Amino acid sequence: MKRYKLIKDYRDIHKKGTTFFVISESEFIGVKEFVLQTKNLDGKIILTEKELKDYFRQLF
Repeated sequence: MKRYKLIKDYRDIHKKGTTFFVISESEFIGVKEFVLQTKNLDGKIILTEKELKDYFRQLF
Protein backbone atom coordinates (compact mmCIF):
# COMPACT_ATOMS: atom_id res chain seq x y z
CA MET A 1 0.00 0.00 0.00
CA LYS A 2 1.36 3.45 -0.92
CA ARG A 3 1.92 5.94 1.90
CA TYR A 4 2.28 9.69 1.54
CA LYS A 5 3.20 12.44 3.99
CA LEU A 6 1.80 15.96 3.73
CA ILE A 7 4.66 18.43 3.14
CA LYS A 8 2.57 21.61 3.61
CA ASP A 9 -0.87 22.37 5.04
CA TYR A 10 -3.69 21.30 2.74
CA ARG A 11 -6.68 23.69 2.56
CA ASP A 12 -6.46 24.41 6.32
CA ILE A 13 -8.04 20.99 6.94
CA HIS A 14 -5.00 18.74 7.30
CA LYS A 15 -1.71 19.86 8.81
CA LYS A 16 1.84 19.34 7.57
CA GLY A 17 3.25 15.95 8.60
CA THR A 18 -0.04 14.01 8.44
CA THR A 19 0.38 10.50 6.99
CA PHE A 20 -2.06 9.23 4.35
CA PHE A 21 -2.64 5.91 2.58
CA VAL A 22 -3.78 5.71 -1.06
CA ILE A 23 -7.01 3.74 -1.07
CA SER A 24 -7.98 4.34 -4.71
CA GLU A 25 -6.42 5.50 -7.97
CA SER A 26 -8.39 6.17 -11.14
CA GLU A 27 -7.77 7.61 -14.58
CA PHE A 28 -10.40 8.86 -16.99
CA ILE A 29 -9.40 10.44 -20.31
CA GLY A 30 -5.91 11.29 -19.07
CA VAL A 31 -6.99 12.81 -15.73
CA LYS A 32 -5.73 10.90 -12.70
CA GLU A 33 -7.50 11.11 -9.35
CA PHE A 34 -6.40 9.68 -6.02
CA VAL A 35 -8.40 9.00 -2.86
CA LEU A 36 -6.28 9.24 0.28
CA GLN A 37 -7.24 8.21 3.82
CA THR A 38 -5.46 9.50 6.93
CA LYS A 39 -3.49 7.00 8.98
CA ASN A 40 -5.77 7.48 12.00
CA LEU A 41 -8.91 7.24 9.78
CA ASP A 42 -10.24 10.70 10.65
CA GLY A 43 -10.36 12.09 7.11
CA LYS A 44 -10.47 11.25 3.43
CA ILE A 45 -9.57 13.49 0.48
CA ILE A 46 -9.81 13.26 -3.30
CA LEU A 47 -6.88 14.78 -5.22
CA THR A 48 -5.70 15.30 -8.75
CA GLU A 49 -2.22 14.16 -9.77
CA LYS A 50 -0.97 17.78 -9.66
CA GLU A 51 -2.23 18.30 -6.07
CA LEU A 52 -0.61 15.03 -5.03
CA LYS A 53 2.76 16.17 -6.41
CA ASP A 54 2.44 19.67 -4.90
CA TYR A 55 1.37 18.71 -1.37
CA PHE A 56 2.67 15.18 -0.71
CA ARG A 57 5.88 13.16 -0.54
CA GLN A 58 5.80 9.36 -0.93
CA LEU A 59 7.09 7.32 2.01
CA PHE A 60 8.82 3.98 1.48
